[in-house]
Amino acid sequence: MTQYETLLAADELARAARFRFDHHREQYIAGRGMLRELLGRYLDQSPEAIKFSYSEYDKPFLPQGELQFNLAHSGGLVLYAFCLDEAVGVDVEVERELEDALQISERFFSPAERAVLQSLPQEARIPAFFRCWSRKEAFIKAVGEGLSYPLADFDVTLAPNEPARLLSIRGSNEEARRWSLLSLDLPRGYH
Repeated sequence: MTQYETLLAADELARAARFRFDHHREQYIAGRGMLRELLGRYLDQSPEAIKFSYSEYDKPFLPQGELQFNLAHSGGLVLYAFCLDEAVGVDVEVERELEDALQISERFFSPAERAVLQSLPQEARIPAFFRCWSRKEAFIKAVGEGLSYPLADFDVTLAPNEPARLLSIRGSNEEARRWSLLSLDLPRGYH
């Protein structure tokens, strides 16, 4: 048993047990254990005493509701976000070769995002793909609907050197301005 397993609730341990591969199970346990430690510091509670509730889309939240949080992990990097009284979502993706990036973009990116991606030189497409994907996933995690929220229903920036920004949500620029989208300085190869 790892140091983090002792912090997790029974439902978290049951979820960890369902992972097929050991490294995924270990990532989940460590990620949730560290989340509990961080939340414990914010809330001045012992990590194992923290109680989560879950949305209909399985997003964890604190029943008292003031402190919002989210986490993501990829390639050995874990990223946490915390915010008072505002929805927050975060994603991190390790860049890797994807032979079918354009086909994936056809299925999940908006027409405007696909046009930008296809207009880029070949060597810029994979980084742009992962910038777009991580920005889109962070937004849907903040909204709290997960992948049930259609990824093609909103536009984000993805071109090199273009600041992270939501451009439109379901065709509304006004709705997009209600949200902030930030890009973090991460180790090379992460978005």
